Order: sequence, then structure tokens, then C-alpha cells
Amino acid sequence: MSATPGMSASTDSAARADHPLRPISFGTPAVHVEHRDDGTIYLRPKAQLRDYPARITDRLHHWAAAAPDRVFMAERNAARGWRQISYAELLASSRHIASALLARGLSADKPVVILSGNSIDHALIAFGAFYAGIPFCPVSPAYSLVSRDYGKLGYLIKLLTPGLVFVDDATKFADALAANVPPGTEIAASRGVLPGRDITTLADLLATPLHPRLDAVHEAIGPDTIAKFLLTSGSTGNPKAVINTQRMICANQVMLRETLAFLKDEPPVIVDWLPWNHTFGGNHNIGLTLYNGGSMYLDEGKPMPGGIEETVRNLQEISPTVYFNVPKGYESLLPYLRNDAALRKKFFARLHAMFFSGAALSAFVWNSLDELSVRETGYRVPMLTGLGATETAPFFMSVNPHTSRSGHVGLPVLGNDAKLVPNNGKLEVRAKGPNVMPGYWRQPDITAKCFDEEGFYRMGDALKPADPDNFDAGFDFDGRIGEDFKLASGTWVSVGPLRARFVAACAPLVRDVVIAGINRDEISALVVLDLDGCRLINPTLPLDDLAAVASDPLIVAAFRERFQKFFADATGSSTRITRAVLLDAPLSIDRGEVTDKGSINQRAVLENRSALIEEIYSPVPSAQVITL
Repeated sequence: MSATPGMSASTDSAARADHPLRPISFGTPAVHVEHRDDGTIYLRPKAQLRDYPARITDRLHHWAAAAPDRVFMAERNAARGWRQISYAELLASSRHIASALLARGLSADKPVVILSGNSIDHALIAFGAFYAGIPFCPVSPAYSLVSRDYGKLGYLIKLLTPGLVFVDDATKFADALAANVPPGTEIAASRGVLPGRDITTLADLLATPLHPRLDAVHEAIGPDTIAKFLLTSGSTGNPKAVINTQRMICANQVMLRETLAFLKDEPPVIVDWLPWNHTFGGNHNIGLTLYNGGSMYLDEGKPMPGGIEETVRNLQEISPTVYFNVPKGYESLLPYLRNDAALRKKFFARLHAMFFSGAALSAFVWNSLDELSVRETGYRVPMLTGLGATETAPFFMSVNPHTSRSGHVGLPVLGNDAKLVPNNGKLEVRAKGPNVMPGYWRQPDITAKCFDEEGFYRMGDALKPADPDNFDAGFDFDGRIGEDFKLASGTWVSVGPLRARFVAACAPLVRDVVIAGINRDEISALVVLDLDGCRLINPTLPLDDLAAVASDPLIVAAFRERFQKFFADATGSSTRITRAVLLDAPLSIDRGEVTDKGSINQRAVLENRSALIEEIYSPVPSAQVITL
């Protein structure tokens, strides 16, 4: 993309340097630093976390009394207007649904599972479960609507043993429901039918009389009550169900409010698409909306062609006070903000801050947003980020507006201790605080392994100090301790299983593959050929000339055929490889790329061949790059 017409790139850069950040209220705690002889470092905020409520629905009661008619949530209706629900309406509906769930004897052993995506009806079920002290679990709709074998969905139903499964449209989810939900498990839906099964309607649940013990049950909910289960990405196998207690959720919202202190100045207005089956959308954003008496407008758009247009339409109507997205979302929105003055004015009209998570935000996109905000407001609107996980509810570390930059994650927020442990030349970060999970549901062995001897949660991330002489300057992200990575969209790529599937699909040509794509839009592959297998395709190939093998027309054609089939069978961006290079030189033992037993060090290959990676992702790649 070029600079906005009428403002050169150099002028833009100067304008950014000459314009201050928009002033916002923000809390940046200083930290106490402790060094141990073994190199371990402890970071503890010097200030104490404020008290937090025993249950998140206490805030629902607060706002239903203080601002009963304020919009809590809105979604597009069939006429493309807004269906809205107020705080008072949410409280009333939650109490009736809670009564229905209590009458069914649901519990942590028989929770509510929600298979459909973000909607007001989804929120009603969730808050009804919150109010009754009955855990619920939002599941990615892709497990039902995209998956071909329902492998993860079937696994989760067996793991969670739900007492009630909710979908917005029973007809739409019919195949998944029929294949995975046992006959004795109740199914509820807003609409639709499932042949051969009775469906409880949402209207039936809402019509349930108030349970005689409802108030007593609600009052008995405490910090240790399981509020919900959130699923991990399943990047190393089947997803794990992270236990989210009331303590985790409530403490994390106070952490957010004390850090993003501008939330106290004005109830937030949010336009948001982030899925509730992930902690960013489902805990962070819904939670701060409720906790601070805000309004959430559900965005049915997505950061992709054919989806971003709906986001643009919503932002043309609603001015957010804070905007949350993944880097791919900002990248998709950027050309519309550049070219539509009315949209730009609406977007920045009352925007206190922007926030990204899930992957690194490119300098180009960040600088471009700065340019546009300066043009529209005279200020640079702060861009914020941090570090968190499903297991930390998720808010754990945060930048501040003045130090924020791509790759920087800041300092632990109030209530959190961070432990930095030397690990293969890096500092592995571990977390402890009231927002950290007690464990994974029904997986005690895995739970035990993810906590160290001092009770710190092993996050699997590495950090490095921005200034080794001043830890108050915060920390930079230094990669995952393991191999898995995120695309620019925030989607996790599970490297191990993907490698195995790719090698199998490309047999007998491929011995191994190095997967690339961290913070990129797409996955690519550096392919290690199997010379013996290649000679099955072309027996005339030389025995020891890898370059000749990699460029042989028969081999390239045979590989492309297999690659295209693998591409066609992919079920999403986390499994779809779009570009590949057949490596024409052996991997190096000396450079740490491969062991003497033939095991490949993915990270070493990617680091040593960074120029090749750039070539693969070039807009006009060389003929060596096979693209689909």
C-alpha cells in the first residue's frame, strides 16, 4: 500500500513524531525484581490488587440497578437493524434460564456446552449458567460445521459429559448433533429441528418459573466455583478444557480495570467479532464490557475478503471507545480507513485506545494507523498489547502507551507474579496469580506437568528485557519455547501434526518438512526431499546431486500434484500450506539444523534460512517457489 494521497510517507513520519499520544488514564505498576543465584528472576508488582467480587454476576446486578436501560449487547437482526438487550433484561432473562438449568440438576459433571458462535442467545445461556453456578463451555463452531470427522467435537463431548447442549440453529447443526450428542443428552436451540430428536427451545427455558432456591444458590457461588471451561487450541493434540473459576474471571477484570484505567472514565462501547470460545473474546472483551457497564455490538464480519465489509458497515454506524482485534483484522481494515473519510471520522471519533493480541502487529500497519489517527484527531491513538493465555484468564502482562511497540509485552499487571527461568539461552516466563487456572478438567497428569515446584504456571513463552539495566522498561516477546506458532490472524499452527500429514500426503517424495509462517498470513513449507523416493518417480536421477533432484521436471510435477491435493483437503488456515520450496542443499549438522540421527531443528532451519523465507513470501517469488 502507498501513503494516503495528499500526504507523503516522509510527511507522515514527521507528523507522527510531532504529534503526541492521545492522553488516556492508564495504570503502569512498578515492579520489585529479585535475582536468584541460578539465574531465575522474579517480577512482582509493588502495588496490591484491589478487592474483586465473589462472582461476576454481582456486576450484572450492579449495572441492572445503576443503568437498567443501557444496552449491554446488540446484534444485527433480519432487517439489518440492531436487536438489543439491556442490563435489566439480561438480569431477568439470566434468572429464568438459571432456574431452568437448576431444575435439570446440571453441574460441573454435567455442564452446558454451547456449539454455536457469538450471539445474544449464546450470551443468555452463558449468563444463565453463570447465575446458577453451573459451568458452561463454548466450543468453536468449526468443530461442528467445518470438521469432516467431528474428531475434536466427539472427544470434547466425552470429556465434558454435558447435561445440555445448546445451538442457535438445530437444523444447521443437525449432522454434528446427531453424530456426537448421546440420545439421553438434552439439546436446546433458538430455532430449527433435528429429525428424530426432541428439541427444547430457548423460549421454553426463558419461560421457566423462578426456582425457589435461585437466590440462595446464587449467593452460594464463590471464588472457587467453576464458572466455565475454555478450550485450548488443541495444537498438540486434542483440546484441553481449562477450568475458569469465578476468582480467575473477577480478579482479571479488576486487573484490566486498574491497568486500562480509561475504562473508569467512560463505559466502553465495543464493536467486536472475536469468538467467545477463545479467551480474548469470551473472557477479556465480554468481561470488561460487563464489569464496566459497557455496550458490546456484535460484529458478524471477519478479517478476510467477503467478511471485512460487514465490519466496515458496523463501524460506519458505531463509534467504539476502545477497539480490539488481531493483527490481520487491522490489516484488513486499513485500506477502508484510508479511503473512506466518513468511516475514518466515525472510527476515531471517541477512540481512547486500540488493542491487539494473538500475533505481532507489523510496523507498516501500526505506523499507518498512527498516520490516520493523527490526520483525524491530531493525536496518535495508543495501540496496546500484552501477554496472556487461556490459562491466565487471560490478562497477565501489559505494555503502557508510551513503551508500546510490536513485540513488546510490558510488565506483569497488578496481582500477578512472573518468574523468568533460564531455558536454552532464553528466559522462560511462568505466571502466578488469582487469575491463573487451577488446572485442566479431568486431566490431572497434564495439570501437574504445567506447574512448577513453586506453583507457577509454565506458559511456554520466552521473554527478554527491553533494557537489561532497567526491568521497569518491560519485556519483549522472545518466541515460544516449543515449535508451534501463530499466523497474523492469531490462529495457532500445530507444527508436529501438520508436518506428519504433509509428509504422508507427499510420499514417497518427501522425507521431512520445515513449517514457516509465524506472523504471516499463510503457511509455507521448506521441503526436505527423500532421494530414494524421488528415484521411484525418476530412476535416472543422480544419487548425490540434491539440486538436480529438486529442479527435475518430473519431481516438481509429481510434488505439485500431491501438494495440490493436500491443499484441497485442508480445513482452515492452520492446516493450509500455500507455498513450498524444494530444498536444493542438504541441511547442516554444523549449523544445528539436523542431528546426526536425522532429526530436524525447525527453529534453526528457519533462522539460518531467513532470506529464503523472505523470498517465499515475496509478492513476486522466484520460480523456485511453488505456489498454489
